[in-house]
Amino acid sequence: MARKPNKLKIIPLGGLGEIGKNITILEYKDDIIVIDCGMSFPEDEMLGIDIVIPDITYLFKNREKIRGIVLTHGHEDHIGGLPYVLKRLNVPVYGTKLTLGLVENKLKEHNIKNVVLNQVKASDIIKLGSFTIEFVKTSHSIPDSVALAINTPVGMVFHTGDFKIDFTPINDNLIDLHKIAEIGSKGVLVLLADSTNVERPGYTMSEKTVGDTFNDIFLKAPQRIIVATFASNVHRVQQVIDAAELYNRKVVVSGRSMINTVNVARDLGYLRMKEGTLIDINDMDKYKSNEIVILTTGSQGEPMSALSRMAFSEHRKIELVPGDLVVISASPIPGNEKTVSRVINKLMELGTEVIYEALADVHVSGHACQEELKLIHTLLKPKYFIPVHGEYRHLKRHGELAVELGMPRENIFLGQNGSVFEFTKNSANTGKSVQAGNILVDGLGVGDVGNIVLRDRKHLSEDGLIVVVVTMSRQDGKVIAGPDIISRGFVYVRESEDLMEEARTVVRDVLTECEKRNITDWATLKSNIRDALRSFIYEKIKRNPMILPIIMEV
Repeated sequence: MARKPNKLKIIPLGGLGEIGKNITILEYKDDIIVIDCGMSFPEDEMLGIDIVIPDITYLFKNREKIRGIVLTHGHEDHIGGLPYVLKRLNVPVYGTKLTLGLVENKLKEHNIKNVVLNQVKASDIIKLGSFTIEFVKTSHSIPDSVALAINTPVGMVFHTGDFKIDFTPINDNLIDLHKIAEIGSKGVLVLLADSTNVERPGYTMSEKTVGDTFNDIFLKAPQRIIVATFASNVHRVQQVIDAAELYNRKVVVSGRSMINTVNVARDLGYLRMKEGTLIDINDMDKYKSNEIVILTTGSQGEPMSALSRMAFSEHRKIELVPGDLVVISASPIPGNEKTVSRVINKLMELGTEVIYEALADVHVSGHACQEELKLIHTLLKPKYFIPVHGEYRHLKRHGELAVELGMPRENIFLGQNGSVFEFTKNSANTGKSVQAGNILVDGLGVGDVGNIVLRDRKHLSEDGLIVVVVTMSRQDGKVIAGPDIISRGFVYVRESEDLMEEARTVVRDVLTECEKRNITDWATLKSNIRDALRSFIYEKIKRNPMILPIIMEV
């Protein structure tokens, strides 16, 4: 009887059907490598949640097989989940210099020690179990980004990471198309490619165009300039510094994540600036307003970010005045349009001038558009293709693009988080899915807020809460005090005394009825109070608050 061939499994645990939270597993026999370990921001209905990280149950069950976590670059959606995962899994991490610098900072914040961080550079080759990984230089909006060419026992797997093809990049960060073509000429079994911008035709504009726009804005700005961008967009930060130096302005950095990134990138040599360009926020008043540039976080309108605090006049050190120029150098992440718009309106109410993407070329994407993706597909000529890094519509469109380039439709695999794709040298199919999903982080609690807690939070936020307090005798079960009704977020009690009195009467009637029927079981009592009160309130004012009966015994 013929022996079944060993299969390579590719399992995305995040980054499919969503933007962010990127994490992918490659598994062959007793070896697993993990590519990236990101986080995403909560959706509107995730009330009170700070961040979302991937569910790593599958990794935890197979922890003795993990040979390492390999990182493509230092953006939050690729490294943000690491501190939470490394608390549970003690495995080595591999990444480029800047990527590991940013990771180290995160691990310090979380007080995580003894993690083995292995620094690599583009063109290095490492061996992890059954996998040989070559790091390939790419262009993105952060330096030190790499793609991964992974040699496996069944064939070559190429993972692009986040990339674009920029022929005039900042810091000579050119993508190594020669190496990619060389890998393609030897044969690629599976391609996993970034799908974020697949709906956009043509090419992504070069990062240099933003530099030209900045120079133009800085030349004409008569007063102080405030530039908001992603903290991790080191190339954009460099361009702000270059423009500031060109027009003899000092740079002030505001926002915790921006300060961290600037410090790490500067220490590691990824930000070039003259001595004295960067000044402390407390020394700002020593200079005229037209000699200052403030570099800040908050380009997505995040409520607690530095720019939002400035817009709502809540920043402790920076007060915006009419004549200040605010440049928002980022495009809203889908779903953030409303919050960004609200911040822009607030800034304008303060009398500041605001320049954002709709008005000038103050932002370009770090992701490849259709023509760049076509070039990568054509150079690599993969046998099979898994679109990654995108919502379902992006993955589907990327699949269509591959078909347009001549790939057979049956060789394209559209999956979701937890899908298992199995490959041999000559075949590919979809296996049984594994557990995947969202783990919600609220403060220091990881995973202790699930669907039931979120449902309760949603209920409380929409309908409020009524607490019914009754004191009963331990001897004979008779009511001694109450019922007292406390309301929070339901109605203003002082203006609804009649309604509250009627509600008390309803509860009294329930208690009298239970006494007659000799019901002393607390669970039944509470359930009867809840049902009667819910029916009464809904009938009366068509609202459905959360009802919490509390019974005390004396």
